[in-house]
Amino acid sequence: MGSRLNEAQVRAYHDGGYLIIKEPVLPLPLFEKLKALSKEKFAEWGAKRDGVEPSLIDCPHWSDTRLFEYLFADEILDIVEPLIGSDIAIFACHFLQKPPQIGKRVPWHEDSAYWKGRLEPVEVASITISLESSTRENGCLSVLPGTHRHGYSDYLPVSDPSAEVFPIEVRPEQRDDSTAVAIELEPNQASFHDGRIIHGSEPNLGTLGRSAFTIRYFPTTVKFVTEKNPNFQIYLARGVDRAGNPYSDPTKTYPPAGVIA
Repeated sequence: MGSRLNEAQVRAYHDGGYLIIKEPVLPLPLFEKLKALSKEKFAEWGAKRDGVEPSLIDCPHWSDTRLFEYLFADEILDIVEPLIGSDIAIFACHFLQKPPQIGKRVPWHEDSAYWKGRLEPVEVASITISLESSTRENGCLSVLPGTHRHGYSDYLPVSDPSAEVFPIEVRPEQRDDSTAVAIELEPNQASFHDGRIIHGSEPNLGTLGRSAFTIRYFPTTVKFVTEKNPNFQIYLARGVDRAGNPYSDPTKTYPPAGVIA
């Protein structure tokens, strides 16, 4: 175990609220297995929905223990550790995809707005591993640097919910869209973002699909509020617990969390 980041990268993450990893995150055989598992999971959920695959599969590791090979991978945790410390827990993970021509826009939002009261404080580092090329044309992730310093912005309804993944968006006066940084990645490259940063993505207007795997890690000094998280499973990935959190057994399966259309 050892850090894969230098001091400048760690400082950039804490200053800007995001970090781009322009090198392979996983060994190629492990990456190819992850990519195949993503396709399997989307097809599996699509079969349950008359062939319509979802855009997001929430917490697939609850019901498929194969994913812990990635969630506990030293190649990933050695990037996470210098950002949040050596005692690391897993809050959630997701498979995401944005099909060509029909992939919807993700409005500007903060993850912390959805997690408020569930984690105290909300200190989460999310890594998104690109499974396919992620570009402006196919709706790559964009962030507003520095916005992680406040969190919990106010929201307004979007004008056309049918064209958006979420029905609400951070109020225009609380963000400066001109500062947006588009995070373009090749397969097996990754980005990190703080759970409080404002981020979103445009629709996929290109001819190539976009897919990714996101894992959300938090330091074990953060308190997981069980009363606000009934039946929600968290896991200890590295180190020791510091907040008295209840961790689930990664060798057991639990009911799947679900999907987003």
